[in-house]
Amino acid sequence: MIKKLLNIKRACLLAGAMTAMNGCSIDVTPPDRYTEASMFANPKNMELYMIGLYAEFKTFAFGEFPIGYSNATDALTDIMKYTSTVSGNGTVNILATDASRVNAAGPQLNYWQAGYSRIRRVNEFLNGLANYAKVDEDTKKRYEAEARFVRGYVYLWLVKLHGSVVLLDNIDQYSTYKRNRSSEDECYKFIAADFAYAAANLPKAWPTTGTGRATKGAAFGMLARTWLYAASVADYDKKQYNDDELTGIPNANATTYYTNAAAASDSVIQLAGEGYYKLEDSYAAAFTNKNSKESVFKIDYVAPGLTHNHDLGFAPKGDYPDNCLVYGVPTAELVDEYEMSDGSKFDWNNPVHAANPYQNRELRFGASILFNGASWKARTINTTPGSVEGFVQYGSTTDPKTTVTGYYIRKMLTPEATNFVQLKSTLSWNEMRYAEVLLINAEAKAKINNIEGARTSLKVVRDRANVPVTNAVNADQMMVAIEHERKLELAFEGHRYWDLRRWRKAHIVLNAVRFHGHKVTPNGATFKYEVVEADDADRQFIKAMYYMPIITNELQANTGLDQIKPW
Repeated sequence: MIKKLLNIKRACLLAGAMTAMNGCSIDVTPPDRYTEASMFANPKNMELYMIGLYAEFKTFAFGEFPIGYSNATDALTDIMKYTSTVSGNGTVNILATDASRVNAAGPQLNYWQAGYSRIRRVNEFLNGLANYAKVDEDTKKRYEAEARFVRGYVYLWLVKLHGSVVLLDNIDQYSTYKRNRSSEDECYKFIAADFAYAAANLPKAWPTTGTGRATKGAAFGMLARTWLYAASVADYDKKQYNDDELTGIPNANATTYYTNAAAASDSVIQLAGEGYYKLEDSYAAAFTNKNSKESVFKIDYVAPGLTHNHDLGFAPKGDYPDNCLVYGVPTAELVDEYEMSDGSKFDWNNPVHAANPYQNRELRFGASILFNGASWKARTINTTPGSVEGFVQYGSTTDPKTTVTGYYIRKMLTPEATNFVQLKSTLSWNEMRYAEVLLINAEAKAKINNIEGARTSLKVVRDRANVPVTNAVNADQMMVAIEHERKLELAFEGHRYWDLRRWRKAHIVLNAVRFHGHKVTPNGATFKYEVVEADDADRQFIKAMYYMPIITNELQANTGLDQIKPW
């Protein structure tokens, strides 16, 4: 009892001492750590923070998407086939053929947690910039523009997946975990506002030390991409695919948003007229020239610290036997889409075409596809069964590490790479090329019935491939040509899946079908070409997948967040 009284007495004395000190400041900054104020007061720290935000662009480099394991979304479509049948290298095949795997609990295209982690970092940076930074106003605006460029990019991915997401633009909003989704229309407007601010406040070009940072042209390009996606949803969705109150965009907004996309892409074209951008004379050089003016926004890699494994993942087996992984290969559907050199359609029923199917094709074909008989790294590609890099039937082995369609991807491989297993790769990734901007411009103008404006932009892309432009006379005919052009020009760059989704064609093109390859076998002095299935099950894309579900643990963490219907 006495001991207890003594303890109470000591506690009272301590309380009295604290009361006596109440008028004195005891808010001492610990000497072993940064405060937010001290960090942002140092310009060097701000620069490092900003550079760190750019790491987000590597997440989707080379058309990949992190599905627990990086797989290319083009392999969910008709242009690429992944070779493995098992989880990991073959996760994308499992998702492509089993729509039941897409649910609130199971594996799917999920970027929610990673995306919102990056958005928080951006908002923390913007808060520190506004309250503590010791830089001039022009520098402040430029830093804010870069940060909002990153935030707009992250949100664009989230909205492409879910349509309706939670919008957070300042750090004070994190004090509550009860925040619901904003409408899809509001989300696209929010993203557009970020890119518009970036376009207004970023430089047209950086000095050499700033290579890879966002520019005015990159911001206008992303703004054009954003408005094109929003316009497509308004144009094609029309609330046909779910009844969630927050998804979809009023159809009446389509023309305005297409007009916005045309204007933003026109701004990039104007910068091209000033000498900042232009198409490479050679299609292949757009991907191998590190200093290409075709790059509107890119990620540069420098050995040994910053490299990637694209060559290891996609180079033909003969490049490095027993080491090449051959994740994905082109489909016969894509190969057959490439035109003849005169712009006419390739046709297996044409005996001249069928006798030599890889001759006299348009220039992008040989720059994108490695086929039987192609020249590559001082050898001739041989895809006949039994050869080093020859065809094997999909599903006959779980991870064949060779072609299952008779083709390999050439585009974005490093032509001179000989030891990419140990040294890895440093070819740049173009998040946005000037060719894409021209195609955005063509599509947006076609949709607002500026047919000649659309033809002008499309012609620039077609001229580089040395094929004639379409003689389309109305928007529907022009869109057929533009859809074809995006499929070829942007192949393997991660656009095809998202294009089919925004055009609301995925449930038609990617459902209840199988895609194919060409098995090539010797036939005397020539070869026999046999169409073979590259799928062992039908593809599945149900209409509900136009809006991916939010994973369950995010709904549990944010009790104000409603699941997207009908999930």
